[in-house]
Amino acid sequence: MRLPVMPPVAPMLAKPIKHIPHGEYSYEPKWDGFRSIVFRDGDDVEIGSRNERPMTRYFPELVDAVKQSLPARCVIDGEIVIPNAEGVRLDFDALQQRIHPAQSRVRLLAQRTPAHFVAFDLLALDDTNYCGRPFAERRAALVEALADAGPRIHVTPATTDRSLAERWFRQFEGAGLDGVIAKPLNGTYEPDRRVMFKVKHERTADCVVAGYRLHKSGPDAIGSLLLGLYTDAGDLANVGVIGAFPLARRRELFRELQPLVTTFDDHPWSWAAQEAGTRTPRNAETSRWSRGKDLSFVPLRPERVVEVRYDHMEGNRFRHTAQFVRWRPDRDPRSCTYAQLEEPVRFDLGAILGLKP
Repeated sequence: MRLPVMPPVAPMLAKPIKHIPHGEYSYEPKWDGFRSIVFRDGDDVEIGSRNERPMTRYFPELVDAVKQSLPARCVIDGEIVIPNAEGVRLDFDALQQRIHPAQSRVRLLAQRTPAHFVAFDLLALDDTNYCGRPFAERRAALVEALADAGPRIHVTPATTDRSLAERWFRQFEGAGLDGVIAKPLNGTYEPDRRVMFKVKHERTADCVVAGYRLHKSGPDAIGSLLLGLYTDAGDLANVGVIGAFPLARRRELFRELQPLVTTFDDHPWSWAAQEAGTRTPRNAETSRWSRGKDLSFVPLRPERVVEVRYDHMEGNRFRHTAQFVRWRPDRDPRSCTYAQLEEPVRFDLGAILGLKP
């Protein structure tokens, strides 16, 4: 492979801000998938990840799509995503399953849950390095280069109209996207630097604390708190964790929570006793992302309520680790239900990706 920009490349990053900025920006949806830079030199294709490790073997269908749809020699920044079975929203859980050590499983999932690549920046084309050129020029060249792309390769929507970006921010969440990216029109491509801006959804919820995991520093500190919400059927569902505490506070929390420690026999997640040390109360696939890490937890009586900050849901769980806001001693744990969560406006992913007429 001989390209003007050679792998590995750390992708350009975005700085979080609270509001969509005014000014000379290009606004795009913030895709919720695997950030990837695709390198193609004829039949040689490499798909790099955010941590600069190759992802090529996990997405053979994208390698084929790249050979069919991308220019013969190019480097393009984008996101790997998977629509759900109905094609109406992103399915991040299905995307996670694609990182599998068995090649036979990779081939099977490539057929069952094929991925798409959403392109949003151009680093190189033919013998030209575009990294030093302004984004407005890179964007125009990207759109032209992918004008005839096939069904698995897409160019992300973009606008310089801030009011439209505000509307996208509200609407596109219903299709599984998680915010808006703002790129300076005159900005160059700067690998591994936060020179873009991202605005993500931010909400709060009151959750039941149903367990904890120990911190790596020792047996007297909390690593993370396991959160639950009650379903309409009265079951306590695991919705995620919080874990960003100073070390001193981790030790204080350990002491504070000891009176609530119980056995699995008296716990809503009593089935987890048989799986301690192998997985979290979510699904058996999760442990593959934390190889060698003990995912067992200490059960607590579900009596304490905490208010947390979260961005959006993936199914019935928080998509990312939630953030601690405050304790809520005034809340009845049984009142912590899914009904309190804000439901995003429904929006069809097909209308964004062009999957449907």
